Amino acid sequence: MPPSNEVPTSYCLSWDEFHRDTRALAAQLIASGGRWQGLIAIARGGLIPAGILARELNLRLVDTLCIASYAHDKQGIPQTLKIIDGDGAGFLLVDDLVDSGVTAHIARQLLPRATFATVYAKPQGKSAADYWQREFTQDTWIHFPWDIAYRYAEPMIKAD
Repeated sequence: MPPSNEVPTSYCLSWDEFHRDTRALAAQLIASGGRWQGLIAIARGGLIPAGILARELNLRLVDTLCIASYAHDKQGIPQTLKIIDGDGAGFLLVDDLVDSGVTAHIARQLLPRATFATVYAKPQGKSAADYWQREFTQDTWIHFPWDIAYRYAEPMIKAD
């Protein structure tokens, strides 16, 4: 793919928006007719959507697959920190975002029979997911609500 001349954009998700999108993903999963015995969250990003999906799908068995591939805003060399026994059959594998697909492909190799669902997807990685709720352009950097803090903003025009 040739280099893009576009300046990367950023998008700040609110807690409400993230929750709404994750519940919409749950509705999509329910409509699919799929039945799962539990969830496997890809830590850390998949922890919060997995909690929401566990509630909405009434699943109580939740585990984690731990793969580190980002350091704040840069993708690094992926490291598998914790694995799950088995091939993932009967489990929903959950992450917040599939970006380049690097983490997703590692997870799919480790758990090839799991159903992979993510709240957000970008073009380069979405083929690794079975389900996603919303797509972003590849050059958009998403700031998740747990990574940002609300703070006071000065008025655009200051009073005298």
